[in-house]
Amino acid sequence: MTTEVEPSSVDHPLYEKVVAACQGIYDPEIPINIYDLGLIYTILIDDKNTVDIKMSLTSPTCPVAGDMPGWVAEAAGSVEGVTVRSVELVWDPVWGVDRLTDEAKLEFGLI
Repeated sequence: MTTEVEPSSVDHPLYEKVVAACQGIYDPEIPINIYDLGLIYTILIDDKNTVDIKMSLTSPTCPVAGDMPGWVAEAAGSVEGVTVRSVELVWDPVWGVDRLTDEAKLEFGLI
């Protein structure tokens, strides 16, 4: 059974800045940022600018699996006014190419 991805706080004024911070992180094996790869599943931002992020990896055996959530927390926390409460690594739903943004699909030659 696949879990639905919780919707992000897209209407929050800091959402785009947190996204941009995540776009500064690249998968070490694929030259595309983790946001465009679809690894960031949910960005929740409350009214106190506290951020909770749910993310995945392309594979559970990713060599930076232990490091990447910290990279995401550091990047999101660098956004002025943001406090990061959590970056949770999730495996359901499983990451797949359907999660790629159009920019990433272009890079892979899928469109």
